[in-house]
Amino acid sequence: MRNEELDLFPDKRLVSPSAERNKGPIADILKRVLPDHGRVLEISSGTGQHVVHFAREMPDLIWQPSERDEPSLQSIKQWMAAEALPNILPPLRLDVTELPWRAGPATAIICLNMIHIAPWSAAEGLIRGAEIALSQGDILFLYGPYRRNGVPTSPSNEAFDGQLRARNPEWGLRNVEDVARCAILHSFGPPEIREMPANNLSVIFRKQ
Repeated sequence: MRNEELDLFPDKRLVSPSAERNKGPIADILKRVLPDHGRVLEISSGTGQHVVHFAREMPDLIWQPSERDEPSLQSIKQWMAAEALPNILPPLRLDVTELPWRAGPATAIICLNMIHIAPWSAAEGLIRGAEIALSQGDILFLYGPYRRNGVPTSPSNEAFDGQLRARNPEWGLRNVEDVARCAILHSFGPPEIREMPANNLSVIFRKQ
């Protein structure tokens, strides 16, 4: 999630304008790369907007949201209550750096807009946890703004990177190449990279 103000519905659901804008394009990609059936673990589900949209668009998959902080967990529960979809499991409290995760196995893991607003140790924890949770051929799907060969993919991303690093020196846009090297060390193949709206990337790894 980018540095933005969140809206609040009367029922306490948090609303991210950027999540509302990007949920459709992300779902279009997920429909092409995720399996037809199985359990999808979403890491860092944020407000809950994404998981309810994905569950509605891909009803044959079981969706497992997760988050680290209590306000987000409560917002996810409120989105689930408002939408009343049968294929979303209760959200888990999950910190990617606390291994092993108590989330059980999954047939796919998705993580959107997290690794640039967290220390690099969170990206490492995400990939190490995914290595444990996924089986051969399963998908790890990442989405967000990145650098490529050390260069931001747009001037707006360069400005965003500066804002993040000013807030916390351990934050910032990650190099796709660094993420790929870490993933390859933990049993994933080379990434498939797809350009997305608003200068974001979908980065898709498959467990080897």
